[in-house]
Amino acid sequence: MKTDSVIKILFIENSVEDAEQIITLLRNAGIAVRPARATTPEQIHDALEELGPDLVLFNPNVNGLPLRSVAQQIDASARDIALIACVSKIDDQSIAEMFQDGVQGVASRNQPKQTITIIKREFEALNTRRQVRRLETALRESERRCDALLDSSNDPIAYVHEGMHVRANRSYLDTFGYDDYDDLLGLPVLDLIGPANAEAFKNLLRALSRGEKADYRMELQARRADGSTFPATAEFAHATFEGEACLQVVFRRQQVDPALVEQLQRDQVTGLFNRARTLESIDNAVAAASEGHKGQSLLLIEPDNWTQLVNGIGLGKADELLAAFAHRVSAQLGQEDVAGLLAEHTIGIILHTESDDAIREWIGKVQQTISREIFDLGTQSITLTVSIGGSLLGEKNANTDMLLNQASQALRSAQSQGGNRSELHDPAAREKADAERERNWLGLLRQALTQNEFMLYHQQTISLQDAEGDYSEILLRMNGPQGEVSPGFFMPIAEKYGLNAEIDRWVLGQAINALKARERAGLPTTFFVKLTPDSLQQQAQLLPWLERTLKQANLKNGRIVLEMTESKVVTLLRPAQEFINAWKKLGGFFALEQFGSGLNSFQLLNHINADYLKIDRSFMADLPQHPENQKKITEICQQAHEMKRMAVAEWVEDAASTSLLFACGVDFVQGNFLQEPQRLMVNL
Repeated sequence: MKTDSVIKILFIENSVEDAEQIITLLRNAGIAVRPARATTPEQIHDALEELGPDLVLFNPNVNGLPLRSVAQQIDASARDIALIACVSKIDDQSIAEMFQDGVQGVASRNQPKQTITIIKREFEALNTRRQVRRLETALRESERRCDALLDSSNDPIAYVHEGMHVRANRSYLDTFGYDDYDDLLGLPVLDLIGPANAEAFKNLLRALSRGEKADYRMELQARRADGSTFPATAEFAHATFEGEACLQVVFRRQQVDPALVEQLQRDQVTGLFNRARTLESIDNAVAAASEGHKGQSLLLIEPDNWTQLVNGIGLGKADELLAAFAHRVSAQLGQEDVAGLLAEHTIGIILHTESDDAIREWIGKVQQTISREIFDLGTQSITLTVSIGGSLLGEKNANTDMLLNQASQALRSAQSQGGNRSELHDPAAREKADAERERNWLGLLRQALTQNEFMLYHQQTISLQDAEGDYSEILLRMNGPQGEVSPGFFMPIAEKYGLNAEIDRWVLGQAINALKARERAGLPTTFFVKLTPDSLQQQAQLLPWLERTLKQANLKNGRIVLEMTESKVVTLLRPAQEFINAWKKLGGFFALEQFGSGLNSFQLLNHINADYLKIDRSFMADLPQHPENQKKITEICQQAHEMKRMAVAEWVEDAASTSLLFACGVDFVQGNFLQEPQRLMVNL
């Protein structure tokens, strides 16, 4: 499941606290939630209309609401919604009864991991059903268009089922000398093939119909109705006609030089297949895998530190180096293997192997060959290493986009470990690979802390109400082996090994120094700085340090706004309350991020004295097309202003959204549309 997917959940639950517990559980697992709660049939009806939930989590203990009636109400809405029973006790009899009453899943309140798994599974199943419906609609539309194109095409095209014609276009009839389609109906396609090619053509048809590996082109002599023949190329493709599997056959007169076609499919620098031809080969491999063919894998190969290499040798020599590199790689290919250029310096390989060991042996041989080679470029001689990422191809990942993504992620992971590495996407080995990757990143994190390899960016937060001074969000990055790395990648590892509080202190120290420099330059600025839960747990050390550092910097009160997500604060309410009260005594402000994503977010403000409410980003996606989100933002702003809090909208995507947010009453807006993050200069 994509981590940026928002699950809309309707809780049919008496207890707000129990619902919030599940919401927090999901958010801690990196799953965004848009919740609503109902306890009566009327509230359920309203929530089904307004929220349009993906899932309904039902507590069987809700008074006066039988499970069967809830399922019937959901069915009556004509929406595809997964109903999950969330229970305290699970036994075989009750589970059977609940499934009979209409639930799709049963989650245990006492098993958090099981609850998350059930919710993720049902949401993924829902998305799969939606995707299937979209694809079925697209297929029907494609079939209609193909039928129209078939009739208007100048190419002779026919559909063949079990060797017999079932459909042909006008051009096909004219080419073979038939006046009417009825003359072809039921006629064996072999009758249109010259005697010398008939046996080979029949064998090819048989192989393609069985899904066996075979060529999809054949040179032959085609025979007209009057017995005359002409040279042609028959091209085959799997198709359906009126719901039946069949073969599409296109007869082309041999007017194009095959050598010229081959040349046009080649990259002029490397001699490898170009991107279009390579993607076609990947599509063919995926199609074969979907039919059960085994022993294929996709590998992506890139020279390490390509930008630095090109800067060193000069742009004029880049093509020469790329050509030499591609030649060394292609020299390692087997007869069935396919190589092509997928990007500027990324070679894609369809490797035909029967075992994982053979793949790794081939990868090791390529890396060893390249690393030992000296590349002569005029007066310069250089060496290079390569990183290789790949994915084994099977029936489960027989999808071109999925396969390319898996191979690409494996390549980036190999590069992030320092280069001259390889990684294969293989679910069976994922746990071990993740552990190894985690160890490497832990070492990099500790090195970054000791050697100042973190860096800060700031993104301007623009006031819509003419507030004085500048406001900016502080964003953390880290220098990795292959460039800058975002915190979403390394902070979970830092949290696991207790480094978050130390990183927080580094960020705060740098932000305070930057503010001090801006004060001296006459640029009064307020920074929003993220704080992790680890710092709340270590506030006894953090608060005295902040007091000393702020006193030395002599900053005005309110220049630093510490912020934390609503879901994290809910789970650490007591330490958060203590920390915020102490922080305000030092002259600081506080902000709640992802505000409005809980069932009763404003209730939290009875315990947490927040100055800024940063509205949950899920409300900003395609805001002009979602009036219900505009209404929700307006309500948040009105309540915030009544409580003398300021509302901030993040992830603003366009000018139309900015205008709507102003009308909703938002105080500040922020997003890449308004300003891309800029590198923070600590000393101006």
